[in-house]
Amino acid sequence: MKKADWIWMDGSLVPWDEARVHVLSHALHYGSAVFEGIRAYATADGPAVLALEAHLERLERSCRVVHIPLPFDRDTLRAAVLETVRRNGHPACYIRPLAFRGEGPLGVSPLTSDVRVSIATWEWAGAHHEGARDEGIDVCVSSWRRMAPGTHPAMAKAAGNYLNSQLVLVEAKQNGFHDGIVLDVNGYVSEGSGANIFLELDGRLITPPLGDSILPGITRNLVIQLAREKGLELVEQRIAREMLIYAGEIFLVGTAAEITPVRSIDRIPVGTGEPGPITRDLQAAFQRAATGVDDRGWLTPVGGA
Repeated sequence: MKKADWIWMDGSLVPWDEARVHVLSHALHYGSAVFEGIRAYATADGPAVLALEAHLERLERSCRVVHIPLPFDRDTLRAAVLETVRRNGHPACYIRPLAFRGEGPLGVSPLTSDVRVSIATWEWAGAHHEGARDEGIDVCVSSWRRMAPGTHPAMAKAAGNYLNSQLVLVEAKQNGFHDGIVLDVNGYVSEGSGANIFLELDGRLITPPLGDSILPGITRNLVIQLAREKGLELVEQRIAREMLIYAGEIFLVGTAAEITPVRSIDRIPVGTGEPGPITRDLQAAFQRAATGVDDRGWLTPVGGA
C-alpha cells in the first residue's frame, strides 16, 4: 500500500499517520464495522469515481442491518470521498469508507459505543498479481463454506463477515492457488473470497442469486447490465459445484478484481485454459465505461480544488 497524505476522519481531513483509534475500540474486539471498496479511475477529464452513489447506498444499508447509525448524511459522505481523492492528488485510486464502533463500555453489545467514520484513499493496482486480468488466475474450491441464512448478514459488507474470506484466501494461497471459490451451506457455488463469480455454460452466462450467501456486488450489477446490453442470455441461478468444471469460461468481478478471468479450478483448466471471448469482451466494455471512454453515467468527477 502506498501511503497517501490525508485521511478523512469524523468530519475533517487529518494527516495519514494521525488517523488513529483506541486499542479498546469495539470494532477491534467484536467486528462491529462496515465498509465499502470504491475506485476512482483516470479519465480524459481527470479522476472520476465509479458507481459512487451505489456504493454509498450499500454502506447505508449495511449500517442499518448491523445497528450502526451513520452520523453523516449521503451528501456529506459523497463530498468527503471526492475531497479526499482530490486532496491526495490521485490520478486513480482505491477508496475505503469505514463506519465502525469506537470507544465505549467494552462488552458484546455495541449500542453504547461511539460511531466513527473514516475515508482513506491510496493508489492500488488491484486484488491480484500484475497480469492477472490478462492471464487469468488459478483457484480452488475452498473447504470453508459461506454463512448459512440467519447467521451473518451476507448482503451487508460487514467487517465481521471477512474472517470467513480471510480463511478462504489463506487456505488457497497456502495450497498454491491465487484465490478460493466458496460454496454455500447447501453446497452450491457462492462467490470468491472477495468477489462475485460468473460462468459461461452452454451459451448462457450464469451467476449465483442473492439468496446463495453472496454480497450484492456493485461491479456484479454493472457486469449484468453490460452482458444484457450485448444480448447475452444471463441467468441468476444456483450453481452446482460440477458446473465449474463444465464451464467454458469463468471470471470473478469486484471493485478490486474488476473482471478477472479464472484459468483453472482445482488445477483443471477452464475451457481452453485461457480467458475466453465473452470475458474479453466484457473486460473491454467495462474498462471503456470506467475510464469515461463510453459515457454511461456511472462516473462522478472528482473535480478541481
